[in-house]
Amino acid sequence: MKIADLGRLTGPVLVWGGAHGNFAALGALLRDATRQGLPPERVISAGHVAGMCAGSADCIAAWRAFGGPGVAGGIERALAAGASDPGLGDAPGGARANATKTWWPQLARQIAAPARDWIEDLPDIVVFAHEGRRWAVVHAAPGDPGRPLWPGAAETDFARAITACAAAAGPLDGLIVGHSGLAFERDVDGIAWIDAGAIGLPPHDTRRMGRYIRLDTDGARILRLDYDPAPTFAAMVASGLTQGWDLALMDGRWPGAEGLPDEMRE
Repeated sequence: MKIADLGRLTGPVLVWGGAHGNFAALGALLRDATRQGLPPERVISAGHVAGMCAGSADCIAAWRAFGGPGVAGGIERALAAGASDPGLGDAPGGARANATKTWWPQLARQIAAPARDWIEDLPDIVVFAHEGRRWAVVHAAPGDPGRPLWPGAAETDFARAITACAAAAGPLDGLIVGHSGLAFERDVDGIAWIDAGAIGLPPHDTRRMGRYIRLDTDGARILRLDYDPAPTFAAMVASGLTQGWDLALMDGRWPGAEGLPDEMRE
């Protein structure tokens, strides 16, 4: 397991995940960071720069040029390995699994060798100290990267993931992840579990736009990322990526309900 230690960070820190190839969303996030006066070393990716939208190659190029730290998501690891699917754990035959049959081959064709080499070098965990607390950023729960932890998961599930991460990275006061696509916070026996959500997809509750995390002196805030999804929607339609994720950008609902907990199915 590869770990990158950023040392002590002073000032606000942004943590984001899930651009998913949405170039308009990533551009908006980087502009937000610039307006807030944040240098690249304090803008951290929780993975899934690439994904089901049509601009993954552009997103990877823009994020590399920006120069911020970050971890590899499951999609990035699958790209580097030349895998036949992204390993998102979607139920076979469901709407999201069927959509993957279209977007994954197209994504794999977009990513050239230099970008794959960059992905190969990404760490699994990024750690840093901030305002007297030690944080780790990972993409998903260590030991079970294909299964997201939803807001209503049992506390024992969160505790097990925190223990696994601390075993690799050392004692922690907080863990920031990026796999589920939903931004939320849990307190697990005094340790913060924060999901950064996704900037490139809505949170499956009819609200459009993405979410990201800002760490300040008084703790973490979940912030909304405002951007115009129309260019990404148009690019997906032009590329034939019309299996449901395109509509999600506009109506705020993910395609299909397979794999979601009961409270998210309505």
